[in-house]
Amino acid sequence: MKNYRLILGIFALIFLAQCNNTQQTNDKYTLIKNGTIINAEWDGTTADDIENSFILLKNDKIIEVGTLDKSPTLSENTQIIDATGKFIVPGLIDGFAVINNQNYANAFLLSGVTSVIGVESARRGKLFETANPSPQIFKLGEVGDTIQTKEEIKAEFEKSAENNISIMLLMYKLSPKLLQYSVDLAKKYKIGTIGELGFSSYKQGMDLGVQAFVHTTRYSLDISSTEMANAVAKEPFSNELNSAKWKYYQFLYSLNAEDSAVTNHAQNLGNGNSYLMPTFSLLYLDLPEHNNPWEETVAQLIDPNDINNPANKETGNHDYTEEVQKNYTKMALKQIELEEKYYQNGAKYFAGSACDVWGTMPGISLHTELELLKRIGLNNRELISSATSNFANAFNWKKGKIKPDFDADILILNENPLNNIENLKKIHTLILKGEKINLSNLLKN
Repeated sequence: MKNYRLILGIFALIFLAQCNNTQQTNDKYTLIKNGTIINAEWDGTTADDIENSFILLKNDKIIEVGTLDKSPTLSENTQIIDATGKFIVPGLIDGFAVINNQNYANAFLLSGVTSVIGVESARRGKLFETANPSPQIFKLGEVGDTIQTKEEIKAEFEKSAENNISIMLLMYKLSPKLLQYSVDLAKKYKIGTIGELGFSSYKQGMDLGVQAFVHTTRYSLDISSTEMANAVAKEPFSNELNSAKWKYYQFLYSLNAEDSAVTNHAQNLGNGNSYLMPTFSLLYLDLPEHNNPWEETVAQLIDPNDINNPANKETGNHDYTEEVQKNYTKMALKQIELEEKYYQNGAKYFAGSACDVWGTMPGISLHTELELLKRIGLNNRELISSATSNFANAFNWKKGKIKPDFDADILILNENPLNNIENLKKIHTLILKGEKINLSNLLKN
């Protein structure tokens, strides 16, 4: 009997060893070598880029990063990608966007966007979660769109946690007490928070720990009176020029940026820990001398019928009446002016396109957003950070940095984005979840 048990034990050890060898054989290793890794960590002010670098990937994770003089020992099945003369950044993150179909997913990827915070709405439609290949979607839930009780808010968070909601949009109708309650629930369920407030001030949101705010025109409400903010919160989406929202807009663009209310709010935003996501792209088409987005290469994938209020394909403009266009242009210019003030006072930024509302387009509009963030003063390293590492820092994601244990979403660029932020579009190789994506195939769908 003892000999029988010994033989069984030996066979078990052999079986386990074979299983272990099979697992090791099935692991996929990729080495990216000789490129320059652009460091865009935290606030974009660090400058310790890594030349003659290597990045070792195991399946969908980065496992080692360094210089080639300390190159790791490689397994026999390691795929080698030579990035000599190239520049390497993390895959870009769009902080506020929708993916409606496979062509949207392809347009994002061709633009270097490997992750989105996915927004569903009546105007944007439903998220298309079965695209393949696709950026990773961090789904966005919401509370406070209507007046809710504590019990209703708690039930919404519980449901969101069950449905793998990553971020909660905290909206207009949350009172300060309910906002505090919502932030506490978000911490409990490990759900990130973005504020689009009204009945609560943005200063209150910052003090309570809301991690980010969206839309310049929304988080500038603190400049107005409480009465005006409450009126906007009651009816935030009207497009009538005599609505509470437009009366507030008209108040904003009549302000001098040096007004004490603007300065005080800018200082509050700069002193707070919340990130700002202006979504400039919503009003990009209303700025003088903008580009026609339909002339971008990836635009050939997009059906204008899928876009909310798309630009005219011939002119690149909205087909507005002269009066309506005049008001939107004033608001767009004021938005730039206000954000310059916020940035000068120390505000930190996320890049989010708001795709696909008001003519914003998948992939294209994230680069528009970066263009306009540059216009308010961000340097190119800060711009890269706004679409990568800032999200990792705010939400504790293992994404948006070239570091061990982070997701293997990587852009290998032909030219240095620190010289020109437009070089983020000049993609030589796209790595998505550890897999090299055929870029030319993405244009064929």
